[in-house]
Amino acid sequence: MSDQKPILALRGVNKSFGPIDVLHDINLEVRAGEVLCLLGDNGAGKSTLIKIMSGVHQPTSGTIEMDGQATGLPTPRAASEKGIATVHQFGGTFPLMSIGRSFFVGVEPTKGWGPFKVYDRKRANEIAVKAVQNFGITRIDDGDRLVGGLSGGERQSLAIARAVHFGARVLILDEPTAALGVKQAAHVLRIVNEAKRRGLAVIFITHQVMHAMAVGDHFAVLIRGAVAADFKKGQKTREEITDLMAGGETMANLEASIDGYMASHDGHPPAPVH
Repeated sequence: MSDQKPILALRGVNKSFGPIDVLHDINLEVRAGEVLCLLGDNGAGKSTLIKIMSGVHQPTSGTIEMDGQATGLPTPRAASEKGIATVHQFGGTFPLMSIGRSFFVGVEPTKGWGPFKVYDRKRANEIAVKAVQNFGITRIDDGDRLVGGLSGGERQSLAIARAVHFGARVLILDEPTAALGVKQAAHVLRIVNEAKRRGLAVIFITHQVMHAMAVGDHFAVLIRGAVAADFKKGQKTREEITDLMAGGETMANLEASIDGYMASHDGHPPAPVH
C-alpha cells in the first residue's frame, strides 16, 4: 500500500482568517483502500481542514495534490467532480424526502421525451435500495420510505452508498458515529470497512479513539491546527492516542511542576491565583 501514489495529499497547507492562523503546515496523504483517521478534540481545526479538502475554503498557502499532481479545489462542485465526497454527521440527507428522491437529488432519472420528461420514481427507488443493500443494510427495502424515518446509522449508510454510486474516490466522513448508539455506530464502521474494501480512500474524522482504532490504517492527531502525531496502525496504544489528544505531555509537565513545588514547600501546593 505504501508504494502506491496517494489519491489525495496535502503538502504544507496553512489557513489563516485575517490575523488568526487556524491550520499550520498540514501534511497528510491517503491512498486507495486505506482509512486515514483524523483525530482531534473540539477546536483542533478539524472542521477547517474538512472544508479545505472539500473545496469550501482555499488554503492560504501550501498545495493540494490528486494522484501526485497539484490541483485546485475552488468550489465544492470542483471537489465533487474530482471524486471527493463529504458526508457530514447526519448524512446530509433530507428528512421529508423519500429514499429514492434523496439518493438522486439534483440528478434525478427521468422517463419520457423532451418537454414530457418526468421523474422516474420506480427506477430511482430500485437503484437507491439496491445501492444501500449492497452495503449490507438489508432493512431498507422501500425507496418510497421517508428519510426522516431512518435511524442515524441508516442515514449515514444512505449518504455513503450515494457517494460511492456517483463515483467517489475519496470519502470524507465528518464525525459519522458521534451521535449514534453502539449498535448504529457498529453499522457505520462496517460500511467504512466495506468502502475501504472497494478501494476508496477514506478520511474518517472523529474524536472517538475506539471507533478510529476499529477501522483505521493510518492516524493523524490534530492539536491547535497542527499535526501533533502521524502514525500507522499498531504503532500506538489507545491510551497513548488518548493522552496525545488530551495534551498528556503538557499535563504530565504540569503535574511534575506541582510535585516539585510541593517537595520544596513542605508538601504545600501552590497558592491559587485570584
